[in-house]
Amino acid sequence: MSVREEVADALRGAIVSGEMKPGELYSAPGLAERFGISATPVREAMLDLVKQGLVEVVRNKGFKVTDISEGDLDQITQIRELLEPPIAAQAVTLISEKELAALRNLSAAIVDAAARSDLINYVNADREFHVRLLGASGNQRLVRIVEELRAQTRLYGLSALAASGRLVASAQEHETMCDLIEAGRAEELRDLMRTHIGHIRREWAGRDSE
Repeated sequence: MSVREEVADALRGAIVSGEMKPGELYSAPGLAERFGISATPVREAMLDLVKQGLVEVVRNKGFKVTDISEGDLDQITQIRELLEPPIAAQAVTLISEKELAALRNLSAAIVDAAARSDLINYVNADREFHVRLLGASGNQRLVRIVEELRAQTRLYGLSALAASGRLVASAQEHETMCDLIEAGRAEELRDLMRTHIGHIRREWAGRDSE
């Protein structure tokens, strides 16, 4: 993975987790200082995110995170609830031992990031977990659609959940998913996935009280 791609992943995680907020201006030099690298890969990464609709260019000033309405979040969640649970259940019989081991490693990374309140790494590990799980179905078109939907989601409530300790409990659902996959319990995985996605809208995507 190139520096540009690594920066884009980190920025995407910061946007989804709510650490980079809509309405605030961000400059490439300022973000470069944050990452400890030159401004060029940051500027290139931000332009990639512009193409994905995650940020907007503010002429002569920098970049602004694209806002997502409550209605948009409702629609994104509804689509994900229709797509992901049945495909995850279908993937149970298709996942190899090697892929299950990779999912377990990712689930451990998710729990660890939640315990440390590392929201950017939490979001990125969570994204990779779900993409790999759905990818086991062989339906790459669906994977690309879900990746786009996940990138558009804004998890404004993550910081509050992390501060309260409740994010760890949610993170541990990924370990339960791995156990269900190993046991071949596809219907239970489908139900847990539906519950898990529901958390995103009810808690994770809740706006800060401020």
